[in-house]
Amino acid sequence: MIHSFYRRTPFRRPEQALRSSGIAHLPELRGACSGLRSLLVLLAVALLPASRAEAEEWNRFRGPNGSGASEATTVPVSWTEADFNWRIALPGVGHASPVMWGKRIFLVSGDDETGNRIASCLDSTSGRVLWTRTFEAATHRKHKLNSLASSTPAVDERGLYLCWATPDEYIVTATSLDGESLWRVDLGGHTGGHGFGVSPIVSGELLVVANEQEGDSTIVALDRRTGEQRWKVDRDTKTAYSTPCVFELEGRRAELIFTNWKQGITAIDLASGRKSWEISVFDQSHTETSISSPVVSGGLIFGTCGYLGYATHTVAVRPGLRSDGKGDEVFRVDRGAPLTTTPLVAGGLLFLWADNGIVTCVDAKTGEEQWKKRVGGTYYASPVAIGNAVYCASTSSEMVVLELSREYRELSRSPILEASHSSPAVSGGRMFVRTFSHLISIGGE
Repeated sequence: MIHSFYRRTPFRRPEQALRSSGIAHLPELRGACSGLRSLLVLLAVALLPASRAEAEEWNRFRGPNGSGASEATTVPVSWTEADFNWRIALPGVGHASPVMWGKRIFLVSGDDETGNRIASCLDSTSGRVLWTRTFEAATHRKHKLNSLASSTPAVDERGLYLCWATPDEYIVTATSLDGESLWRVDLGGHTGGHGFGVSPIVSGELLVVANEQEGDSTIVALDRRTGEQRWKVDRDTKTAYSTPCVFELEGRRAELIFTNWKQGITAIDLASGRKSWEISVFDQSHTETSISSPVVSGGLIFGTCGYLGYATHTVAVRPGLRSDGKGDEVFRVDRGAPLTTTPLVAGGLLFLWADNGIVTCVDAKTGEEQWKKRVGGTYYASPVAIGNAVYCASTSSEMVVLELSREYRELSRSPILEASHSSPAVSGGRMFVRTFSHLISIGGE
């Protein structure tokens, strides 16, 4: 169990929660008998904004809209192995991140011998396995740093959505939250020298999956309830591994944001599948790859592309409002940009945690560098912000934690006992860290 944690917990008692909400200042409630306290706490919770309740569901790669940010206050900035709530072994191996709905954690693993994919559902409090499902699949050629289970599933109140692909099939399947099959479709195969790793997302009634490959590339929107195709967009692109996010601005329709070397940053109307705007921002003089995923914050879109041995770029773009249908480049970072890891925007700052352990912090509005530091190690997991700290898991079996600040400060290097390529998930005041073959729970009351 947890002990000796550094905590940042603003409210510990019902009275404090009521004072924060303002309810306790109402004259008719002051001095109310203790028997009414539970009712008042329920009322306080009911008055919280809906967006905050939704933010508790870490329902896709890097949580709500791929932001990688949480307001949790009960996750420590340092720990020892003795402080784990629990650590359990998972079937197979995988790099897919955990996703959560309510008190349930969902993960996917791969069996390197058979090629089968294994979905697991665990109780977030105890770590108890609630169910597992094995899906027959085939092994395939992949990069040594990839896995058969690198695609993070998506989850909503209806079910769990998983993807995997080989040169012969591209399977998208849905199960209920109890693991019962709902539907399954085959999008026709995926060709790419490094294997598969794209993650699906749910937005509204749609499940959006990208198949950007060396063959015929498409982006497909499926009905999340039935798996029926709602729209399909053909793409003249190379293989990409980035997971899209949704951009919404007052007075504009929701747009899906994709990054790809050939097109740059593309916005697709979520409802119709029509391209809204596009801007070419990546180096066209040689082939590059989009592995890192786009993020949105403060009215800007941040996209990354590059190639090992060449320069990588993170570019900030203002969405297309011009008559020519293009966006506007606001700033770019060409030195210290990551290739694999996804940028993090939090507290008005853009954190670029490069694969080689160089972390760059810039102003998220202007691109002005605040600091750059080599923290050491190798990283394929993307950072997350929890409260006032930034966490990133390394291949050296440790979690490096930095202060979310315009000045560099390392807070800790805490053990996770095994290498990780997975971004942590945060829900219910706890952080869940997926290593190659284990899942760890840290924090909480």
